[in-house]
Amino acid sequence: MATEHLSPLDLAFWRIESAAHPMHLGALAVFEAAAQDTPDSAADPVDPAHRAAALLTARCSAVPGLRRRIHDVLLPVGAAAWSSDTDFDPARHVFLVRTPDPEAAAGPLMARPLDRGRPPWEAHVLAGPDPRSFAVLFKFHHALADGLGALALAAMLFDEGPSVRGPARPAPAVRPAAGPALRSLPGMLAARAQDVGQALEIGASVARAGLPLGVPAALTAAPARTGTRAVAGLALDLDDVNRIRKVAGGTVNDVLIALVAGALRRWLLGRGDPAPEGPGPRALIPVSRRRPGGAAKGGNRLSGYLLRLPLAEPDPLLRLDRVRLGMDRNKEAGPARGAGAVALLADHVHPLGHRLGGPLVAQAARMLFDILVTSVPLPGFTFSLGGSRVREVYPLAPLARGHSLAVAVSTYKDTVHYGLVADAAAVPDLAALAEALRAELDELVREVS
Repeated sequence: MATEHLSPLDLAFWRIESAAHPMHLGALAVFEAAAQDTPDSAADPVDPAHRAAALLTARCSAVPGLRRRIHDVLLPVGAAAWSSDTDFDPARHVFLVRTPDPEAAAGPLMARPLDRGRPPWEAHVLAGPDPRSFAVLFKFHHALADGLGALALAAMLFDEGPSVRGPARPAPAVRPAAGPALRSLPGMLAARAQDVGQALEIGASVARAGLPLGVPAALTAAPARTGTRAVAGLALDLDDVNRIRKVAGGTVNDVLIALVAGALRRWLLGRGDPAPEGPGPRALIPVSRRRPGGAAKGGNRLSGYLLRLPLAEPDPLLRLDRVRLGMDRNKEAGPARGAGAVALLADHVHPLGHRLGGPLVAQAARMLFDILVTSVPLPGFTFSLGGSRVREVYPLAPLARGHSLAVAVSTYKDTVHYGLVADAAAVPDLAALAEALRAELDELVREVS
């Protein structure tokens, strides 16, 4: 069987990880226990969290993508490849945690790196004091999958329902005959020249956009303030978001990004920080390069947009308008160019470069962008596990070195779910930022009513 090497971007995510800055995605799913699992008395109670942990343990062995681990290879020098873990043990990946506060427990768990010697994922079933509900924190290394790929893997663990198309194993490359290869040489050279030109264009865009102007100190984390994580979630009504979009224009995503900008402004002023000035912090907006409805390839298929968040603008509708115009310019240029397309540069780096330069690239994240704002689309059907239905889903993004905050958002069951991950030392008041998101939505609803 041919060796399946990590793609350049997957390899980059694998190499830039450090103990203080783990590179895994997460999702905190809150479940409502099935009616038969919530007895009226304490006599012989049924434990839905225990049942969920047992189901996840039993089902993960049947998902091939969850049995694969990453190992270094001799050639190409610096590369890594996938292999099946012959010693795969579900008990090393699925955990039952008794905790008085599942959301608070998610922070320390997100701070803990995955075991790099095993398949890079974990599922923590968080059982709180309310027997009618529990939560599951899923963690997937970014080298294993992007947001859509992680969703596909997690969906295979839930109860039977509408299928979610997951990452397919790439077909082995076929070596072409010498004759056709020679005839295609001019085209290959042209394509290579085009790739180099694209890399230079992206690099120039990064240089132009790289000035950290108008970045609040609260969005940066000093090297000493690392290794701890806080997590917060907030659920908002999708109908309110759509009402704003219909009146003010733009897309749902424009409104969701504008809410982040307005919430950051409110949060900073509420802390007593100076009023925001300048162009504003640079938000990296990841963009999927997967074809809609097509078979997804394994690993990551990502590019991105870079957008200045207009924190200095006091008018919420004008903030939304500036976000919309900025996103329109990004879309007009396309996801394959511009300062946000830095992920594409990984394709131009030799595996040895990823291995030797990974720590340097990790430290350079602060120079490339100031905050991550990512959207993870979810299917329209209801997830369930052992009859217990998923009530809320909060996506959680990795936190880059030098950053104090990352924002992820998903829409599930007519509700918008924001997942906030922060450096706990740099942002001790993360709950206040979550409430600022709600206040910003209320303000925009009033403005368009």
